[in-house]
Amino acid sequence: MIDPHMDTVTILGLFAGALTTLSFAPQAIKAWRSRSTADLSFAMLLLLLAGVLLWFVYGVARGDLAIIVANGATAVLVAFTLALKAQNG
Repeated sequence: MIDPHMDTVTILGLFAGALTTLSFAPQAIKAWRSRSTADLSFAMLLLLLAGVLLWFVYGVARGDLAIIVANGATAVLVAFTLALKAQNG
């Protein structure tokens, strides 16, 4: 549930983060169901994971809930897909 005292900018950030995180979910689900990651670049996944982890750390340093939640969730999805890629090639 959203805190009624949360400011509009934080709500906007949480919504934007949810959309960008969810944009990667279909790829992770497809890779899991098909057990195929052949079309995914290992380098892209590593760079994306590094980027979202840095954004996560930045969010923690700034105390920004929207950045923390969005990038933490995205990091989990990317790490999962990267693990599938490492397993299956």
